[in-house]
Amino acid sequence: MSDDWGGYRREPDNEGEQDKPDVGQDDPGGWSQDEPDADESQGGWPDPGPTWPLPDYGEEPRDWERPEYADSGHTRGEELLFGDGQSEQHEEDHSRDPLARLFPGLPRSVRVTLDWILTIAGAILIVLALKAWVVNPYRIPSSSMEPTLNCAKGPLNQGCLGDSSDRVLACRICLDFGRNPSRGDIVVFNTPRAAAKQCGEGGTFVKRVIGLPGEMVHEDDKGFMSIKKPGARQFVRLKEPYISKQDRLADSQHFGDTWTVPANGYFMMGDNRSESCDSRTWGSVPRNKLIGTVFFVYWPPDRISFK
Repeated sequence: MSDDWGGYRREPDNEGEQDKPDVGQDDPGGWSQDEPDADESQGGWPDPGPTWPLPDYGEEPRDWERPEYADSGHTRGEELLFGDGQSEQHEEDHSRDPLARLFPGLPRSVRVTLDWILTIAGAILIVLALKAWVVNPYRIPSSSMEPTLNCAKGPLNQGCLGDSSDRVLACRICLDFGRNPSRGDIVVFNTPRAAAKQCGEGGTFVKRVIGLPGEMVHEDDKGFMSIKKPGARQFVRLKEPYISKQDRLADSQHFGDTWTVPANGYFMMGDNRSESCDSRTWGSVPRNKLIGTVFFVYWPPDRISFK
């Protein structure tokens, strides 16, 4: 095979010819030898420019202008569904505020004020309901339950051991559903009329349950309390670890006395026997006079405890 490419080379005497071979037909590899060489000074091929005429759109070409986000035409979904006059009504209909749904015509400031008033009134009603039917706080005013429940020291409060009076919680609901107090429970109750006459004061007292309905209560000559249940043959001495020997002997006024508790009554006594005006003086407390059982001391902080 011959290496002679002469059949494809231009001869020097053909430089002036007008007829030139088509690209890709007579030139090897589809390249014309008459194409200009690359511009070495520019490092690449020259830009040939557009090879076809651009369409005429009737105006000069311009750069694309991207709109700002705020002007992009973005619309809320509610505005797509409702006109300007209906969007506010739509928001009120779907508001979580019940006042806005009940009173859509009220201004927002009025609804906020009403909301605060209703919230405060509701809280007050809840507190009152809790006090009336569930739990009620009380302050210990006297020394009749020392040292179990303290009162504040002072010239008029003899026997008080605390710097401030104990605040206690009494469970009202515990007695409202038919549960009767047990022996040893500390109970808040409204005093019978005889208490105001015999003790010089009445109102609300706090004492400990000693005798239950139908029992007999006896105090011996050493200050111990004994109970005889209905149908029993003899008295049984109570165990009272909350009373010291000194406190038992301090009040000898009722030594040797015996009391019978009515069928619907409860025999109440204070732990500080010498400072307690109780059922030994004015009799038993009817069941309907009981308010609640004390179960918790919430003040002062160093006295917080369950009873």
